Amino acid sequence: MSAVVAQSLHVFGLRSHVANNIFYFDEQIIIFPSGNYCVKYNVDQKWQKFIPGMVCATCNPIIPTPRMSAGAPDSHQALPQLTPPEKETSQLFWTSPSLHLAVEKGIIGWFLAHAVTASFLLPSRMHLLEIVSVYRVCCFFVSSLIEFPPVSSPLPSYEQMVAASSHSQMSMPQVFAIAAYSKGFACSAGPGRVLLFEKMEEKDVYRESREIRLPVDPQSNDPSQSDKQDILCLCFSPSEETLVASTSKNQLYSITMSLTEISKGEAAHFEYLMYPLHSASITGLATCIRKPLIATCSLDRSVRIWNYETNTLELYKEYQEEAYSISLHPSGHFVVVGFADKLRLMNLLIDDIRSFKEYSVRGSRECSFSNGGHLFAAVNGNVIHIYTTTNLENILSLKGHTGKIRSVVWNADDSKLISGGTDGAVYEWNLSTGKRETECVLKSCSYHCVTISPDAKIIFAVGTDYTLKEIADSSILREIPAFDVIYTAIAISHSGRMMFVGTSVGTIRAMRYPLPLQKEFNEYQAHAGPVTKMLLTFDDQFLLTTAEDGCLFTWKVFDKDGRGIKREREVGFAEEVLVTKTDMEEKAQVMLELKTRVEELKMENEYQLRLKDMNYSEKIKELTDKFLQEMESLKTKNQVLRTEKEKQDVSHHEHIEELLDKQSRELQDLESCNNQKLLLEYEKYQELQLKSQRMQEEYEKQLRDNDETKSQALEELTEFYEAKLQEKTTLLEEVLTGSHAVPPFHRERNLYLMGETFSSLQKEIEERTNDIETLKGEQVKLQGVIKSLEKDIQGFKREIQERDETIQDKEKRIYDLKKKNQELGKFKFVLDYKIKELKKQIEPRENEIRVMKEQIQENDPWPQRVEIHSHSLTKWVRKVLLGGTLRQMEAELEHFHKQNTQLELNITELWQKLRATDQEMRRERQKERDLEALVKRFKTDLHNCVAYIQEPRLLKEKVRGLFEKYVQRADMVEIAGLNTDLQQEYSRQREHLERNLATLKKKVVKEGELHRADYVRIMQENVSLITEINELRRELKFTRSQVYDLEAALKLTKKVRPQEVSETEPSKDMPSTAPTMRLNEQEETGRIIEMQRLEIQRLRDQIQEQEQVTGFHALTGVRLPSLSNSEADFEVKTN
Repeated sequence: MSAVVAQSLHVFGLRSHVANNIFYFDEQIIIFPSGNYCVKYNVDQKWQKFIPGMVCATCNPIIPTPRMSAGAPDSHQALPQLTPPEKETSQLFWTSPSLHLAVEKGIIGWFLAHAVTASFLLPSRMHLLEIVSVYRVCCFFVSSLIEFPPVSSPLPSYEQMVAASSHSQMSMPQVFAIAAYSKGFACSAGPGRVLLFEKMEEKDVYRESREIRLPVDPQSNDPSQSDKQDILCLCFSPSEETLVASTSKNQLYSITMSLTEISKGEAAHFEYLMYPLHSASITGLATCIRKPLIATCSLDRSVRIWNYETNTLELYKEYQEEAYSISLHPSGHFVVVGFADKLRLMNLLIDDIRSFKEYSVRGSRECSFSNGGHLFAAVNGNVIHIYTTTNLENILSLKGHTGKIRSVVWNADDSKLISGGTDGAVYEWNLSTGKRETECVLKSCSYHCVTISPDAKIIFAVGTDYTLKEIADSSILREIPAFDVIYTAIAISHSGRMMFVGTSVGTIRAMRYPLPLQKEFNEYQAHAGPVTKMLLTFDDQFLLTTAEDGCLFTWKVFDKDGRGIKREREVGFAEEVLVTKTDMEEKAQVMLELKTRVEELKMENEYQLRLKDMNYSEKIKELTDKFLQEMESLKTKNQVLRTEKEKQDVSHHEHIEELLDKQSRELQDLESCNNQKLLLEYEKYQELQLKSQRMQEEYEKQLRDNDETKSQALEELTEFYEAKLQEKTTLLEEVLTGSHAVPPFHRERNLYLMGETFSSLQKEIEERTNDIETLKGEQVKLQGVIKSLEKDIQGFKREIQERDETIQDKEKRIYDLKKKNQELGKFKFVLDYKIKELKKQIEPRENEIRVMKEQIQENDPWPQRVEIHSHSLTKWVRKVLLGGTLRQMEAELEHFHKQNTQLELNITELWQKLRATDQEMRRERQKERDLEALVKRFKTDLHNCVAYIQEPRLLKEKVRGLFEKYVQRADMVEIAGLNTDLQQEYSRQREHLERNLATLKKKVVKEGELHRADYVRIMQENVSLITEINELRRELKFTRSQVYDLEAALKLTKKVRPQEVSETEPSKDMPSTAPTMRLNEQEETGRIIEMQRLEIQRLRDQIQEQEQVTGFHALTGVRLPSLSNSEADFEVKTN
């Protein structure tokens, strides 16, 4: 693999024809296709990340739902298969309850909806179909909602629905996108228009709520049509705060939903999500040295200037003609663009791209500034024109190519120019002599792009022969295969260490230089179409590529081996911009107007301030009177409140005393009651404890007696039965030992006795066992009684413990009440102390208030102010002190002092202003009187001059005297200077208009000659075509006559021939022949006629295409006759 690596940084473009081409990854990141990548774009931070891989333009989306997904039903429930009836599905989404699936088509299509309960397939021109129930369907027709009949009404048939929808076929706008959100859905409704629909609360229908439109682009060549774009996709953000839309012109728009709610009365407008993008194939690419700028031109008739450092669009302008090539001056201030009609040299201003020189070079497919910027080359067919940027003249024309030139490149010192074209020739031109130095011609290859090594020794060329060629000294050194692709572009770094090529499938290949013989390169799938242009920036840091998909990619390039690719910049990028003198003058004029406006506003504001001061002074006087009245009312109110407070204090003290007495009585009652309860509980506790002890002793004694009797009885029984068993065993032994001497009847008797003995013993054993069982039962009963008694003991203990806890709680409550009583006593003592302190503080406050009262009476400007009685004031102050409002009254008093001081200052200021106004008025009146006296003197002198009306010489002297007496020298100088400036400006404008008129006349004459030549040529072509058509008609007529003759001869038809070809009628006596004998000739004639008809249609299409070309005019006096009548006659006769 190659050590040269390219990493994608940013892309300027969008693939709009990918289905559902916008998706929100999260609230800030959206995903959209560009080239052959999926791009993650952060809307806030403006960064991009790339997801490599092929983007399928016909892929169907998978829309998730809580229970199932479109195309993948839930595994627990099998749903019927949904098959669209025709064509491909453009939109697929679930309705808000996730129970219905809607399929959206174009204006001519079908709509399919499926619910859990039923499915419908309706042929209609609907744009949205939602199934509400089995018998109820709502259809959305862009601006209205039509509800089908309910259950009681019969459903319409297939033919009725088709007939009902056919009459509105032409009026329906085309819908391309639908997006659902929580309140309803949004859909596109024609070019540049989106409608929002919300669900109505009272019924299951939707109504139009708002309208959103695309904005008008002022930079477009036709702003009225710039917003007429088809909206192909809509997408809401996860929080539904933002709506993003993509259009058919590769543009991305967004709008905040809160703005749509604000502008309910009128339509809201989208904004560009990033910046305006190219909507067609990019044909030109250029960059400069002094600025981080990229210039592109496209078949969408626009020129755009990008900044690859900030990834923004700097300038953008659309034109009337298509742009085929572009080149940036190394300084970044000028650009040359090859349009379909002319070659234009333009300035890059701060906010505009303005042309200042035009050349009559049509359809220049390649242009390039030299590395020094003093020259630029432009291709015109198979000729290269060299222009200088100093005097803007054509200094050289390089001729030699026989085919169209596709690529030109300068060497490092601008002494040579290399060109390659479709004729298979690569020439190296010497610009000092204007002749070719080297040439390499290969007729079998059509070259797309050429470049030259930094040392100007080797030329690299790529073309249609699937190879990359190294050319030196007019010969091909070697050819590197392209491995089954066509190279369309090539670029080499300024360091000469790495090379990049673009292919016809949109891939980028990075390889080292010198080029390896084997397949050693890194290939990147970047674009979705053939690469058109490719170049490296001056510092070899970035690679720029464009393609026919309208996308511009920027790549970061570096070498893994670190072989010095990076070139350090000694000087940073320039920040200067161009501004015209007229713009500066306009801005200066605007600034001057704004200054005058500021002065006017200042004077107006001063006048308004004076009026406001007067109004405020009146209002202050009114407020002062009002406040005095309120103060009096407040004083009376305070007096009333004081008396009420005293009454409330007395009642409060009485209530507190009653509460304290009641509390003490309750405490005593509680103590006595609790003591009695404690004594009773304690006595009960002692009795229960003694009782439990006695019962425990009795039960223990009974248990001991029972155990002793049980053990004694058991021992006695054991001894008894053991003795008895011993006797029986001895007797048995004796019987057994003496059995041989006992007679048989004794033996039987002994056996009988033994059996009885054993049976009696067995009965006794059983009885004793029963006795033991009864004793065990009694023991169990006694143990149960013991356990129940123990439970009673435990219950009594718990009850005793609960009584103890209750007694402790009562004691704690008594203690808390005592403590609270002590705290209340302390609080009472503190309140008494505070009351004493406040009373002590009242006396000095009374003195201060008395002094302030005297000061107020001395400084009071209003004699009608009511005096305040000292006794009531003292009581009022005491009331304020007791209520905690003395500070507020002091603040009000201080505020009134400040108001008085401020009023005195305002009065002083108003007096000063009044004096200044009087002085100014006196000055103006004096000036007016002086001017009136001057006018009177002038009238008198003028009347005296009129007396010399019959004597011109004396009249002239008198007028001159008047002029010298009444006109100042300064006024004359100013008037003279003004007249001179006006005269110069008038002459300059007149010269400019005359020059423009002369150039326009020349253009009109030249364009008239061109149009006249085109008109003559088209006229000749039309005449020749008409002649050929007439010949074909004659041949057709002759052929038809032959066919009729043959049919008449063979009696295939009895119809009469037309008068134009009437001849002798066939004989009726001729035997009839089967029509199958001439079947082959009839088919051949029909085929010939059909071929001639297709040829005529093709010629008509060519004529229409030539009429639509810019600069060509249709012939108004020539009209091709129609063949419909003759063809119809022929069909009738042949049938």
